[in-house]
Amino acid sequence: MSITRRLLGKAALGLAGAALLLQGTALAADRPAPFDKPGVKIALVRYLSTGDFFQAYLSGVEAQAKALGVDLRVLDSRQDAALQADMVDQAIALGVQGIIIQHGLTESMKDAAQRAVDAGIKVVAFDVNVENPKIPQIEQSDRDLAKLALEQAVKDNGESWKAGYVYVAGIAPLDRRNETWVDVKKKHSGISEVAMFGTLDNPIANSVANQARSVLQAHPDIKVMFAPYDEFAKGVKIAVDEAGLNKGIKIYSADISTSDIAAMREPDSAWAATAATNPAVVGQVSVRALAQLLAGEDPGHNVIVPPTLITQKELVDRDIKNMEDLSAKLPQFAHADVAMPAWMPNPNAK
Repeated sequence: MSITRRLLGKAALGLAGAALLLQGTALAADRPAPFDKPGVKIALVRYLSTGDFFQAYLSGVEAQAKALGVDLRVLDSRQDAALQADMVDQAIALGVQGIIIQHGLTESMKDAAQRAVDAGIKVVAFDVNVENPKIPQIEQSDRDLAKLALEQAVKDNGESWKAGYVYVAGIAPLDRRNETWVDVKKKHSGISEVAMFGTLDNPIANSVANQARSVLQAHPDIKVMFAPYDEFAKGVKIAVDEAGLNKGIKIYSADISTSDIAAMREPDSAWAATAATNPAVVGQVSVRALAQLLAGEDPGHNVIVPPTLITQKELVDRDIKNMEDLSAKLPQFAHADVAMPAWMPNPNAK
């Protein structure tokens, strides 16, 4: 039999494929159990999913799960608290080894999370306080998010102004951001909250816009709107633009997305600044903290992802048009060295 160039080519491809397979096996072998073998199953049980932040968060969860080679199941309750608790039980029945609880209400998720722990399943919680010392809390450092945004508001507007405030109680990240708002008002007595409103009814931005229209009519002296969630800020901006008040009111928020960047970059936009972590990075950190628990490691009870202040001026001056630009031009936004032991694969590595 003659050895042709085609046969040599096939042999080379076969050897290359075998080398890649061996490399992948070696990489897995370098990881602690249970990640040294395929077959790890985890679940993401969601309360909130509407909006760019939550889509980006999900993409981060998926990217880190793929890098680890785990089987990810996504269960989405769409803001139904009772259904979210039931979905934790569904995840237990699916035989998952780990669960990420993403947002939700303490009263509905506390017992559900305990049932998972009792079943021998590792659990982490993002932005929902399940009041369980065995369950790490993934946080965006919400108090720092609010502090950065409000410090910029004081810098831009001085220490005396009338404010509208968008808030829904009972949601852990909003409650933590509210603590900072209360502290800032105590520190700066010239800041007067003349209206508080807010809703999580879908679509959130449009529902908040409906409320903001009435608030602006009742309080034409408002100079600052503190809306510490980007869907809230979008709703306020809709109402401010419709009222033609975009040059007289400034909006300060938390969180960021490509559509938020576009809204902030509009000429004469009222949206002056936001403080944010990269939601995709937060999703990655959530999976990594859960993976550490599964590997018998301790990520810590409070796993905190540090935020970045992003101003309208910075977006324009640095020609940042989307999340990709933001990560490229603000490297601290692209990756958080949190819950990152040496064996953990980095989905952002080139």
